[in-house]
Amino acid sequence: MAKPKKLYLCQNCGNQSSNWIGRCPSCGEWNTFVEEIIELEAPKHKRFGSTGEGKKNTKPKQVHNITLSETPRRVMPDPELNRVLGGGLVPGSLILLGGEPGIGKSTLLLQMALQLTGVKILYVSGEESDQQIKMRAERLPYANPDCYILNATSVAHILQEAEELVPDIVIIDSIQTLQNQLLDSAPGSVTQVRECAAEMMRFAKETNTPTFLIGHINKEGALAGPKVLEHMVDTVLQFEGDHNHIYRLLRNIKNRFGSTNELGIYEMAGSGLRPVENPSEVLISQKDSALSGSAISATIEGVRPLLIEVQALVGTSAYPTAQRSSTGYDLRRMGMLLAVLEKRCGFRLATKDVFLNIAGGIKVNDPAIDLAVVCAVLSSSEDIPIDQADCFAAEVGLSGEIRPVTRLESRIAEAQKLGFKRIFVSGYNLKGIEQSNFSIQIVSVKRIDEVFTLLFA
Repeated sequence: MAKPKKLYLCQNCGNQSSNWIGRCPSCGEWNTFVEEIIELEAPKHKRFGSTGEGKKNTKPKQVHNITLSETPRRVMPDPELNRVLGGGLVPGSLILLGGEPGIGKSTLLLQMALQLTGVKILYVSGEESDQQIKMRAERLPYANPDCYILNATSVAHILQEAEELVPDIVIIDSIQTLQNQLLDSAPGSVTQVRECAAEMMRFAKETNTPTFLIGHINKEGALAGPKVLEHMVDTVLQFEGDHNHIYRLLRNIKNRFGSTNELGIYEMAGSGLRPVENPSEVLISQKDSALSGSAISATIEGVRPLLIEVQALVGTSAYPTAQRSSTGYDLRRMGMLLAVLEKRCGFRLATKDVFLNIAGGIKVNDPAIDLAVVCAVLSSSEDIPIDQADCFAAEVGLSGEIRPVTRLESRIAEAQKLGFKRIFVSGYNLKGIEQSNFSIQIVSVKRIDEVFTLLFA
C-alpha cells in the first residue's frame, strides 16, 4: 500500500512545492502555500465514471474518414445567454460561470432554471439553504415545477442523486464548496477544486448532461482555484458589472462550441435580470445640450455592434505630476494616445490632468475606440463640444495615422440605425464598401490633424 504523498500547493495558482515557502515563485503571492495530501493510503471506492466502464476502445482514425454529426443545441429562452453560449446549450458541455460576490451569478442560473419549463433541472447549492433559494425564486416571474433543489457538498452524494433523478441540466453553486471525501483537504483548496471538477466533467460527458459550475474569483478578478479548471471546462463565462450601476455584462472568455468575446447585457431589477435587447440606446446618455469632452464610438463585441459613449475631462494639474485615470479603458493605451497628441499634433497635455470614462460601467478592448478617445480628450481640452450626430470608428497609430478596423459595415449600419448623421472612419478602410448603401455620411480621414480640422475648425 502506497504511503500518502504530501505537497505544499499555492491556493492562488496551484504551484507545487515539496516544502513550505513564504512567497509563491509562480504568482508572487505571499503565504498561500498549504499542505495537502495528494495520494491516499486507502484505495478509492468505485465512483461514477472512475472505473472507465462503458467506454469504447478507440483507435486512431484518418481525419478525412471522421464523419461529422450535427449536435442538437438546446435553445435557451434567454436571448443574451443564448448568444453568449454560441446559439444554445450543447449536450454534455461543462460551463464555468465566474464573477464577483453579489453580482448575480446565482440569480442568473436560477432564473434560467425556472424559465426552462418542461425541462428537469437539478440545482445543487452548497452555499444557500433551500429556504433562501425559495425566497429568491418567488421574486422571479417564472415557475418550473421540474426544478429540483439539493443542498449538498459531497460529490459522491450529488452524483448519486443525479443518477437517480436523471436531470436534463445540472447547476452546481458553487464548485469551491464541493468536497471529495477521499481527499484530506478543505473545500475550496486546489486539490479539492481540481478533483471535484474532474468528477463533474466525467458525469457531464458520460451522461451527456449539460452542467453549469459557478466559480468564485480572487482579488485580482481572475477565477479562483487552479488554472487547470479553466482548461477542463468547455466554456468559461465571466459575469461582471459595477455594483453602482444596474447593468450586468456576461462575456464568454472561452467557448469550444462557438465564437469568443461575445457579450450579453442585463439590467438588474427587483424581479431578476432583464435582457437588454438594444444596448446601444442604453450606453449612450441622453443630453439636452451639447457638452464638451464626450464622443460616441462604434465598437464590436463578438458579433454584436455597440455604440458607446466616451467621456473625457482635461484640466490644469494642481500637482507636480499630472494625474492619469481611466475607467473601462486601458490606462497604458490612453497614455500612448496622449503622447501621440503631444508629439504629432502639438497639444501640451503633459501638465494637465486627464480623466477618461466609458459610460455604462463596461470595459472595452476594441481598438476602434481610439479615435473617439482622442476626440473626447481634444474636445475637453479645447472646451468645444462635438456634434451629437457624429460618431467614430478607427484606430490611431503611433505616427498619428488613422488606421482601419474590422467589420466596418456593421458599425456604419448600427450608427445609421440609431440616427447618427456622420461617422468618421479611416481613409484606408473604404475599399470594397458601397457607400451608396448607407444614408449616413461617411467621412474618411487619414491623420489626427484632419479630424481636428473637421471637428473644431
